[in-house]
Amino acid sequence: MSTHIANGRLVVWMTLFIGMMFQIMPLPKMVEAWRPDWLLMVMMYWAMALPHRYNILTAWILGVMLDVLLGAHLGIRSLALSLVIYIVVLLCQRLRNYPRWQQSILVACFICIYHVVIFVTQFVVVESTPFDVEMFLPAISSLFIWWWVFWVLRNMRRHYKVR
Repeated sequence: MSTHIANGRLVVWMTLFIGMMFQIMPLPKMVEAWRPDWLLMVMMYWAMALPHRYNILTAWILGVMLDVLLGAHLGIRSLALSLVIYIVVLLCQRLRNYPRWQQSILVACFICIYHVVIFVTQFVVVESTPFDVEMFLPAISSLFIWWWVFWVLRNMRRHYKVR
């Protein structure tokens, strides 16, 4: 394996690691509900950019790691991440061609799907999970942050020639 390919993979895994750290980073109570889904957005970008390399298996592994880090029931976030990334990989050719504002709306929809899957799975497993509209607040914040995430990751991909 050439060092060029290895460096590209290292860049992708470093961005996923940073997304994971942003996801578990403590925030003040008043903005905790608005926390964007950093890991999901980074994973969606790489699934759109390189669907043959970063796809459902990567999402499942990262979901299990996120469950362990958050102390949640094992497999809930991996199921939700895998489902959303499956949809993104399925539609990656279309998503690439949409303008950024349409992409950000679809990212918000995917994040809503992610949170609904987590809610339904927790409701089935725990049976006492109350429905709260605040679970959709990260979709709103991610809607506005997607432009910046896309721009940063695209520039990194071009600079380091990740393929």
